[in-house]
Amino acid sequence: MLDKTVPYFNVIMRRSAGLVIPRFILPRGFSLSWFVEGDEARWADIETSVGEFDDVPAALKYFQERYVPYLDELKRRLLLVRAANGDWVGTISAWWNYTGAQRDASIHWLAVRPAYQGLGLGKVLVSECLYTLLRLEGDVEVFLHTQTWSHRAIGIYFKAGFEIVQRETFGEYQNDYDQAMPVLRRIIPTEWWPPRRDKG
Repeated sequence: MLDKTVPYFNVIMRRSAGLVIPRFILPRGFSLSWFVEGDEARWADIETSVGEFDDVPAALKYFQERYVPYLDELKRRLLLVRAANGDWVGTISAWWNYTGAQRDASIHWLAVRPAYQGLGLGKVLVSECLYTLLRLEGDVEVFLHTQTWSHRAIGIYFKAGFEIVQRETFGEYQNDYDQAMPVLRRIIPTEWWPPRRDKG
């Protein structure tokens, strides 16, 4: 779930090319599957469950406008997690953004239903997403946009080799580094943080 008890600020993270991708195993009873037509309703339901959208129709509208025009890409870039009981419980997309003429590999829309958080599903999704980007985009830098409300996910991104950047951004995202860092330093456990280095 998004933690809306803290102030909202945009956070930009980057993973350098050439890093080893950590591999995590799904817990027993869970399985991964690629997007097929009709899964947009499942995606919308998962994203709404974590508070990214106010309701499923709003999530569906966004998905149809932003992603459905790239249907063939969805089938090889959007992953879903299914539980043994048939519930669809998590998702992530190995996508891209354009920064001017430059195409940047990026992670979009990591989400795990609240009832299934804490099981390691998010780590598996990020790992599989990075392997997908490596296969489709090559060994390149990978970006993501997140926010202070997603501070729990930031810990997952740290484990996958991402670092928060100070000034750089990608696509059309805003970078609120100066405002976000005091919030994140207060609420993210010290042991989660990677060694401090100046990042662009």
